[in-house]
This record gives sequence, C-alpha cells and structure tokens, in this order.
Amino acid sequence: MVRDEWSGLGAYLRHHRSETTPRDRPGASPLSHRRVPGLRRQELADVAGISVEYYTRLEQGRASRPSREILTALARAFRLSNAERDHLFRLADERPPRPRAPAAEIRPGLRQLLDSLDDTMPVTVHDGRLDMLAFNVAAADLFGPLFDDGPYGRSIVHQAFMSAGLREVLGNEGAEQLSRVAAAEFRKALGLYPEDERLRSLFRALSTSSPEFSGHWDRGEIGTWRSAKKRVNHPTRGLLAFDSEMLHDPENDHWVMLFTPRRA
Repeated sequence: MVRDEWSGLGAYLRHHRSETTPRDRPGASPLSHRRVPGLRRQELADVAGISVEYYTRLEQGRASRPSREILTALARAFRLSNAERDHLFRLADERPPRPRAPAAEIRPGLRQLLDSLDDTMPVTVHDGRLDMLAFNVAAADLFGPLFDDGPYGRSIVHQAFMSAGLREVLGNEGAEQLSRVAAAEFRKALGLYPEDERLRSLFRALSTSSPEFSGHWDRGEIGTWRSAKKRVNHPTRGLLAFDSEMLHDPENDHWVMLFTPRRA
C-alpha cells in the first residue's frame, strides 16, 4: 500500500480524535481544562484497549496494517456510524464488516414522513430482511389485512407465497410479479444476513410447503426492483393503480416504498 493511503488513515484517526470530547468517555470529568480539542492519544488508546505507542504509529502512518479487531475497537471508541466505520476499514485496505441485522426501529423523521402523507399516498417501510416495519394509514387501508401477528406475519416473502387473500388483492398478474420479486429479494437478504436464523427458518418452511416458492427460487434471480406499476383491488373503491418507487436508507437497511396514485 502506498504511503498516501496510510496517511489518509492517520488523518482520519486524528480528525475523529479531535472531534471526540473528554466528557464522551465514561468517568471523565467535564471540568478538565485543555489547550487542544478532543481526546489525548493516551485516552483514546485506553478507550480502544490498545497501546498508546501503537495508536501513535497508526496516526503517523508508521504502523503495520491494523487487524480487523483493532479497527473494530477504534470504530467503537470513536462511536462511528456504520458508514464512518466502513470508510475506516477501507482506508486500512480491509473489507468492511457485514451487518449483523437491519435496525429494529425506523428513524423518527421517517415516521413523521409516513404520517404526513396519510392523505396523499400509501407509504410502507420494510427492512433488508423483508420484514414490514411500518405503514401509514393509506397503506394500511390497502395492505393491512395481508399481515398478521404470526411467526412470519410481517414477512413480505411469507405473505407473497402463503397469504390466502393475496391474489384477490393484487390479481393474478400482480401476485405473480410479487412472488418473483420476493424470491429474488429473499436470495439477496440471505446473502446479506447468512447467519440470521429467522431467515434460514423461513427458507426451510417455504421450501417444504410452497412449490411456487421452490419454482421461483430455482430461477436463481437476485436483485432489487426499484420501480414498478401496481394494481390493487380495493373492497369498496374498486381497482386502483399506482406507480411504486423504492428508496433505501443504507445506514439502517430500511426500504421506503412510495405508491403514487395513477389512473387505472
């Protein structure tokens, strides 16, 4: 690795150390008087659990390639976001760690967006494991009855292949489209979260109980469909048509689906 890249790592560490205030460290006194901002090298090394000599060499670009364990400890000490942690790993010529799971709750601002669009369009939010996390009032009016509180009741994949009322709501063409997309997205989810036991259990359940799932799975498709046209049979309003668009929050691995009404 060329020295400029190591210098980039050192500069990144120095920057974050200068942004980490002493009071962020448990037990530190907020009354400490300092001539420079941030933590001292010794303090940062103590928080990360590494020697100050080694940390100093990292900042100065004189250390050997840091291990993944060292990088993880530094990311934790600096309280880096996932994106900041991943950049730290790349600067050290390491592949960023795989996420263990999507965030369990959506951001408050995203919740506010859902509520503000109640009278405008249906909006849903699901995570990278294809679990439905939230939907606004307009979306509940369309899709709420399809989801239940069973062990896989919030799984879009499970509903795509096991919901008895799906074809009545989406029609044959729409249900087939959802099945194809769900299988392809499910393959992607298993690749992102291979140790997730709930996903693995769902795969076993669908493989043994749904020939339709097995057929789609054997096609080997994988990917994300960002845009689509959807038709929904509403029990009182008749056939409704929407242009759907998906937006991704990579920090939390949440997907926001917006349904813009159009003429059927």
